[in-house]
Amino acid sequence: MAARCLSPHIIAVDSGSTDDTAALLTQLGCEVLTNPFVNYAAQRNWAIDTIRDRFDWQLHLDADEVLDELAIEALNRVLVIDQRDIVYLLHRRTHFMGHLLRYGGATNWHLRMFASGAARCENRLYDQHFISALPRRRLAGWIDDLNVGNLTEWTHRHNRWSSMEAEELLGGGNRSTQQIPGRMSSDPRERRRYYKGAYYKLPRAGRAFAFFVFRYLLQLGFLDGSAGLYYAALQTLWFRLLVDAKLTEFELSEKARNETART
Repeated sequence: MAARCLSPHIIAVDSGSTDDTAALLTQLGCEVLTNPFVNYAAQRNWAIDTIRDRFDWQLHLDADEVLDELAIEALNRVLVIDQRDIVYLLHRRTHFMGHLLRYGGATNWHLRMFASGAARCENRLYDQHFISALPRRRLAGWIDDLNVGNLTEWTHRHNRWSSMEAEELLGGGNRSTQQIPGRMSSDPRERRRYYKGAYYKLPRAGRAFAFFVFRYLLQLGFLDGSAGLYYAALQTLWFRLLVDAKLTEFELSEKARNETART
């Protein structure tokens, strides 16, 4: 695994899987820690706190993410310089149906490398990022998000995430904790959060269709062939329509409960 080129200490956090995942990871030389799953932010922050006193640096990757050679070289240089008053952003690109997506807005920046104690994960139900008060620096290379699994698993995850996104939009998230602000700045994550906020101010009836046109045509998603079409149709149209449908469903349920309470 690519992370071996950075450190011999590979730690996997398991949420109590009942298959042979933990045993396989142990055979591969990983240290497996177990913590009951509450939500993604809680799991990430538990991992940050659990290993904080054991290591000077932390690099966080999802199970289906892989670093390319340029990213590994850049991260190794960070470890040599050992500059702990900066946190580091890596560029992530998406693979879908076995195809690397080069267009259609399928790339984004993530804070993944930081000195222990220098960052936390936003307490959001969906679309969580690591946050820090320290200055940020972008590194060369890529995180490849391989999206392992089939379309059935992909749509199952996104169906679950659409509920989380709808609940977040309706105020279910913890607003008392620090979050990445949406604003036009030099931080690409803040700009992306700003664009997302602008999107949700558009009329609900047509914004998902407008988003699809923007990603697939204006951002040239069609150049990624059939994979680009399926990704745009599912990620920017179906998923966003599903979020809006669940927002409407939640609002109708709340209205029905209020009417029942008055009678």
